[in-house]
Amino acid sequence: TALMRQAHAASEGVKKGDGTPREFCTITVTDGIAMGHEGMRSSLVSRDTIADSVELSMRGHSYDALVGIAGCDKSLPGMMMAMLRLNVPSVFLYAGSILPGSYEGRDVTVLDVFEAVGAHAAGSNEMTAEKLHALEKVACPGDGACGGQFTANTMACVSEAIGLALPLSSALPAPYTDRDGYAVASGEVVMQLVEKNLRPRDICTREAFENAAIVVAATGGSTNAALHLPAMAHECGVQFDLEDVAKIFQRTPYIANLKPGGDYVAKDFGEAGGVPMLMKTLHESGLINGDCLTVTGQTWAEYLEDIEWDPNQKVIHPATDPISPTGGVVGLWGSLAPDGAIVKVAGLHTLQFSGPVRVFDGEEACFKAVSNRDYKEGEVLVIRYEGPKGGPGMREMLSTTAAIYGQGMGDKVALITDGRFSGATRGFCIGHVGPEAQEGGPIGLLKDGDIVTIDAEKGTIDVRLTPAELEDRKRQWKPRITAYGSGALQKFAALVGPAHKGATTHPGFAGERHVYADI
Repeated sequence: TALMRQAHAASEGVKKGDGTPREFCTITVTDGIAMGHEGMRSSLVSRDTIADSVELSMRGHSYDALVGIAGCDKSLPGMMMAMLRLNVPSVFLYAGSILPGSYEGRDVTVLDVFEAVGAHAAGSNEMTAEKLHALEKVACPGDGACGGQFTANTMACVSEAIGLALPLSSALPAPYTDRDGYAVASGEVVMQLVEKNLRPRDICTREAFENAAIVVAATGGSTNAALHLPAMAHECGVQFDLEDVAKIFQRTPYIANLKPGGDYVAKDFGEAGGVPMLMKTLHESGLINGDCLTVTGQTWAEYLEDIEWDPNQKVIHPATDPISPTGGVVGLWGSLAPDGAIVKVAGLHTLQFSGPVRVFDGEEACFKAVSNRDYKEGEVLVIRYEGPKGGPGMREMLSTTAAIYGQGMGDKVALITDGRFSGATRGFCIGHVGPEAQEGGPIGLLKDGDIVTIDAEKGTIDVRLTPAELEDRKRQWKPRITAYGSGALQKFAALVGPAHKGATTHPGFAGERHVYADI
């Protein structure tokens, strides 16, 4: 596979640096397969399992340094969490994006398939069974993570921006064997980091986390970054929760025209210059901190001196001429979400919505209603008991949102959940609502017909109920008993914290009594 090929190449780089490589693997949950059924409950849980398993392998064998290679949504933050937890010299390497498929003369991704399913279910003449089958056969042509600015590519951009990955190492698609050069270089660089004793916590400062959040917003990246950045910060003692992330999103221009809200795929972004080209214009506009280090040993300002802006590429706008003046992702607070919520606004034409709610306890009930067209224009569809504890596992809702979009209703309804949305989701979809229903949050107290008002411009989300009415409903509320009374999902539900703090499962830096790297 693409990951193992690059791991072998990284081992060669370690040998060139006079080190002794030892390769080991961890698990992954592939969201493209897990989406839309019970399997998605395992996705977020896998992030912490990946971090834990890497920690245990490192501790058990007393390894001195780490090159971490990952290629799917939760694998990337899980690997970076392990690096920040262990604090041994580390280099992250993204395994690469999939190449786009080609259908009727245009680039397509897995998102096009999900939305085509919705269009076909709606009886669209534009998406017959034959066309759907043809699209399905070409949408995912080979190795690599999903091809738009979905969660994997968003977190790959984060790995570079935060300084843990070599600049431009995320650019080439997974099938390109030229990627192996970055793998060899990563192995060589990790040996240099050992010699310098330059560690992840030296690199990933508060300012570096801010740079990472700026890149997420500037690229219209996945809302899941607002979950993973706080979880990474939790490992190294940086205070950086949803509110911190959202403040940065609010002041960052949206400048990269990437799917799902835009026109281009990850391959195009890489060919346009990737993260360094993006950082170049952001730095020239004074939006990022150039003093932050990368694993190269250089600061971003030093590295960017040799990068020339390419005025001929069409993917990345100059920061002085943005697609929109504020980031592609927005935080929301209000009476429905006292702990916050998140919405991707990249590609949206209307930033306000108000309407009566339709309440669904779990995604399946909502997906059934959507499939049967049993909902109305102007409604706010609420999927609850899908949070970290209540799911458990905080599932993504791409099947439902793609079906709505495929039916041509993406801008005619809003969708709210205490679960998550895929990085591929588009439309007025609000996730991470907290406190979650299982904790007695306001989303768990809603009834059909309640009026909810969302204003993504002002950053508010409110339900038209008085505090007294909410309190009265709270007295009658009881948590649900989930179907998971044992096993990994039960353990996750028992340990997991709130989404606005990263949905973490251990005390992190705050509970630390020693650092593995210092043993």
